[in-house]
Amino acid sequence: MLQDVSEPTPPSRPVLPGDPDALAAALAATGYLPDEGLTTAAYLALVMHRPLFLEGEAGVGKTALARALAEVTGRPLYRLQCYEGLEASQALYDWDFGRQLLHLRAAEAAHDGHATEELEASLYDRRFLLARPLLQALEDSPSVLLVDEVDRADDEFEAFLLEVLSDFTISIPELGTVRAETPPLVVLTSNRTREVHDALKRRCLYHWLEHPDFEREVAILRSRLPQVTEELARQVARATAKLRTLDLLKPPGVAEAMDWATALHALGARELDPDTAARTLGAVLKYREDTDRVQALARGALFGGG
Repeated sequence: MLQDVSEPTPPSRPVLPGDPDALAAALAATGYLPDEGLTTAAYLALVMHRPLFLEGEAGVGKTALARALAEVTGRPLYRLQCYEGLEASQALYDWDFGRQLLHLRAAEAAHDGHATEELEASLYDRRFLLARPLLQALEDSPSVLLVDEVDRADDEFEAFLLEVLSDFTISIPELGTVRAETPPLVVLTSNRTREVHDALKRRCLYHWLEHPDFEREVAILRSRLPQVTEELARQVARATAKLRTLDLLKPPGVAEAMDWATALHALGARELDPDTAARTLGAVLKYREDTDRVQALARGALFGGG
């Protein structure tokens, strides 16, 4: 479904990081620990006013980066969740038909003598416009616009999105042209369920996100879940890495690793033993076939503490 997510802007916006190292430190303060390549790509997107196209497996931190960048820059975040059949009007704006109808009836009841043309024009006042994420991001600039899972949208929507990102303007026939005073920081994500058109990628800075290495995943778990013991975090990170080497329908990402560690902590576990791991697989695996495959393997080989 289409989701409109707006986060209120803080009273005073923080100073933008002056270099990639400063951005990395600011992101780390929010609990997001990027590698050097991702930090550089995000910094360049910020200073060059270019969209950032993030591609990679689900759960590697693409969406979370947009949220962290909004927090670091003090900008409101608007999210457009893409799906098959998404149309431009659902991403841009719509007219509030119900309010327009009430306005029309009120005008008729008042018998105020307005001309037909004037009454029709009043129906398309800005107050009757329902702004969707793309229009919201342009009007409330500077902002962060997250276009999530763009690979799920159709080719036609891609072409439309490319047009909007080219000059950050939207034309509303009844009201005129809306142009962003400051281009939003645009983050597009893709799980690569299909190839996104080259024209859209060329408009963006591109970065492929891998699953974090062992030490960085431990650091992420410890940063986001300080209540989890270091030993448990290391064992969860190690077991999650082993699961990713299997031929699973949905290899677990960082989000699943955090869910797993949280579930184990809630059960009072201070380390990952095979029995507890088997009972909590639902926190890290999301398909029955994956669960059956893992349970069929030697559990100790996957979840042992070594």
